[in-house]
Amino acid sequence: MEPHRTLQTVLADYQQRKANHEQHLSRIQQRIYRIGTIRLLLFVAAIAGAIYFRHEGWTVVVPVIVVCLVPFLILMKVHDRLFYDKDYTQQLIDINANELAGLDYRTDCFDGGKDFQDPAHPYSYDLDLFGDRSLFQYINRTSTYFGRQRLAGWFARPLDRKADIEQRQDAVRELTPLLDFRQQFQATGMVYKGKLSDGENLLHWAESVTEFRHSRLLTFATYLFPGLNALFFILGMAGWTSWHWLTGSFILSVVTSIALQKRISLFQMSYEDKLAILGSYVRQMKLMEALRPQSTVLATCCRRLQTGETPASEAIRQLSKEMNALNQRNNILAYILLNGFLFWEVRQVMRIERWKEQYAGSLPVWLDAIGEMDALCSLAAFAYNHPDYTFPVPTETPFTLSAERMGHPLIHRDRCVRNDIRMEKRPYFIIITGANMAGKSTYLRTVGVNYLLACMGAPVCAERMTFYPAHLVTSLRTTDSLNDNESYFFAELKRLKGIIDRLNAGEELFIILDEILKGTNSVDKQKGSLSLIKQFIRLQANGIIATHDLQLGTLAELYPDHIRNYRFEASISNNELTFSYRMQEGVAQNMNACFLMQKMGIYMEEETAG
Repeated sequence: MEPHRTLQTVLADYQQRKANHEQHLSRIQQRIYRIGTIRLLLFVAAIAGAIYFRHEGWTVVVPVIVVCLVPFLILMKVHDRLFYDKDYTQQLIDINANELAGLDYRTDCFDGGKDFQDPAHPYSYDLDLFGDRSLFQYINRTSTYFGRQRLAGWFARPLDRKADIEQRQDAVRELTPLLDFRQQFQATGMVYKGKLSDGENLLHWAESVTEFRHSRLLTFATYLFPGLNALFFILGMAGWTSWHWLTGSFILSVVTSIALQKRISLFQMSYEDKLAILGSYVRQMKLMEALRPQSTVLATCCRRLQTGETPASEAIRQLSKEMNALNQRNNILAYILLNGFLFWEVRQVMRIERWKEQYAGSLPVWLDAIGEMDALCSLAAFAYNHPDYTFPVPTETPFTLSAERMGHPLIHRDRCVRNDIRMEKRPYFIIITGANMAGKSTYLRTVGVNYLLACMGAPVCAERMTFYPAHLVTSLRTTDSLNDNESYFFAELKRLKGIIDRLNAGEELFIILDEILKGTNSVDKQKGSLSLIKQFIRLQANGIIATHDLQLGTLAELYPDHIRNYRFEASISNNELTFSYRMQEGVAQNMNACFLMQKMGIYMEEETAG
């Protein structure tokens, strides 16, 4: 059972972990310094011993050098491992420091996914999902290319089935208290210093055709040269032929290998590059293989790392072993002997290609599983950091959206004003009127962001929430398109036409609009807005519309069971404008444009009697 979390306990946990890792890093650095000093002394001792005993002959000099260099080489491996531990521990320090910054709403240390921004998307641009100070930046803790892509996909294409949402919620709940696992998984991915495109390159490599095993001539040569060498060796031992035949076969095998050296070197470089990328995922695979999850989503995710009887991490270890064997070609003596007798280099390349053919089909599955776990860990970190948030309840009853004390996750907790929403039938629209800066647009984004989080399987910034997972679509920030020679008004019409088309096709939508038809005159705007809302009602749609046009409030009289008016008011007291940001029932009474113009010193001509 997870102990009760509060914001204070979360902060204290991150601070304690950061301090513990800093102490551990200090100990690692001291060990690195000590081992470095011992290695230097062993190297100097080997040289000094060789010089001191040079007159004693090689029988003395060689053992002295060996005695010094063997521990030197062992310590070199220890040194390399300590440098990895140092980098890994530094990442853990950074993770906890970044979480502390994130809890203070400082998110510059996280990736905002600016490359995912798309003004044509049904809602992501309107809701500031990607980019600087975005929701993605606030939630994203992924450390792999595949996790980043998966999480962005969840933002852009959330779930729309109750069972799927509940299963992901279960996975996020299970991962939330597993702070050690999540931070180890994240730190392991962060240690790798490759390029973001490495993951995509790895998938292309898995799909590429093997070269050497498809060559019949090279396949024949792998049997020919060892066979000839064995034959001439047996004949020579029997005295039936000259040893020159074995020598000639040996030389021909070496020469053929040398002729292939450039192709094999390119092969070696390519595979070592891919092995380095795969190696960065092995530790994450091992963490997942050691996990014993209970939830369906997590269990399925971890099972995908099992290929037959071989775990993914073991399969990659086999590739590493084969690549290390191929590296023997860098030893001149081994190169000549192995290739001369066994045509070994090409045979080893084919063994590696056989590995690729065996596991290439599984590789995308492994990497996708890592990406899913990476994305789930981000949602779990979001849940862990917000113990006051709640997991909403999905329902199959269309249309339901009910929430109490709902706030925007990106507004500082000390300044966030929370409001309710209640929508329990289809069709149904909430029309919100109010003064400038009173909170209408913020409320729309608050509803949209929490609705999206609910459909993603994440917790929401509300005390309670029940929802039906329809497809979210918004029109809050339509812009001119200079490239397409498209006006603001035409761009908005295209967005609205797309919504109507989707409704006519029978799609279930949750619509959020801010100030319909902003790009036309007031008479056209009012007439068009009234007509559009009536059409939404006929098409059995649900949504929220914010407007300055108080005339839209009269629609509640025409559709008393399907439209409800709410308002955000501004108050003027002692020549000061104040806002409560609290939503109330009814149509707005106070507007503030003229007051604000006068307040800012903009001349207002007073009306005169006719």
